[in-house]
Amino acid sequence: MFDTSYISRRAFLKVLGLGTASVTAAAALTACGGSASSAASSATSASGSTSAASAASLEPVEITNVSYDPTRELYAQYNEVFAKYWLDKTGQRVTITQSHGGSGKQALEVANGLEADVVTLALEGDVDAVKDAGLIEEGYTSEFPNDSSPYTSSIVFLVRSGNPKQIKDWDDLVKDGIGVITPNPKTSGGARWNYLAAWYYFEKAGQSEDEIIQSMSKLYKNVVVLDSGARGATTSFVENGQGDVLLAWENEAFLSRDEYPGKYEIVYPSVSILCQPTVAVVDEVVDKRGTREVATEYLNYLYSDEAQKIEAENFYRPSTESILKDYTLASDSKTITEIPADGKWIITDGFELTNIAHFGGWTDATAKHFADGGVFDTFYEG
Repeated sequence: MFDTSYISRRAFLKVLGLGTASVTAAAALTACGGSASSAASSATSASGSTSAASAASLEPVEITNVSYDPTRELYAQYNEVFAKYWLDKTGQRVTITQSHGGSGKQALEVANGLEADVVTLALEGDVDAVKDAGLIEEGYTSEFPNDSSPYTSSIVFLVRSGNPKQIKDWDDLVKDGIGVITPNPKTSGGARWNYLAAWYYFEKAGQSEDEIIQSMSKLYKNVVVLDSGARGATTSFVENGQGDVLLAWENEAFLSRDEYPGKYEIVYPSVSILCQPTVAVVDEVVDKRGTREVATEYLNYLYSDEAQKIEAENFYRPSTESILKDYTLASDSKTITEIPADGKWIITDGFELTNIAHFGGWTDATAKHFADGGVFDTFYEG
């Protein structure tokens, strides 16, 4: 059965008032149920190698995961699962503290002293900012499979029910009278994916670079509000009623559609971009705190079948091919008004995805488009 428990989790997080840059204790061993002694006993029987005495002697451990805006629901669920897995494997209690915000801003916070054992950010370029601050060693993209990207996503359009402005593709976003909601690419990783997906569309349409810049300028002139992060942009569109279309991560679009049934539709444009959120152990922090083993396993377990299913249930594209197929929707439609009862939601047919390699990688893309004085700055002010 398709897991819909994320809906109540999202509502619960909102009730708690978790803002754009919140830090919360997201998983403790109380989530696993039972007393400390029974948990240790369970760990002994599960692992077959940890005695009750040694399990009881292990000191609890805490790690911090600094992530980006839309992963709140995903990690609220995953952290509980990992806490139980780690208890069963080692007999040690683990608590995971979460921090969420615009990905670029989060990377800057870590570089400036926010202690993170791991980062799970929206793109490799943001993790590079932490590496460049001397906190992460070279070669982190080779530490875990798929360039240290356990799941992927893409960029889609969220429109109001019935699609009153008939927004079907990127060229509709430059028309007069269209209100666009997207975060700021100076602070948000998701916003950078939005920007590059739009750029690729105009490039594929045969426009010269000067013409692409003109089209991008028109698009951003239609932006109603430029929030600092993806979740803030979702709030502007869904809760505040601003704009006609939200440029959104897939998971944000699906969560919004399900939280407000019948009010929104998801539109897949003709082309988009393969978004690869990137994870890394923050070497300087884990070596100082003695948390390398648990932090490394925390990221490694994101590739397990159990975690991959959680990712798919939270509308991220799993990297395990067999699980990806389990959630792939066989449909020619480019508009999703509801999720089928079997829980399949991933569209692959007729949906062309470019990738960051097309733009020369994140170092080149950042320098050209998003650095101070880059292309974005040349056409957007205010």
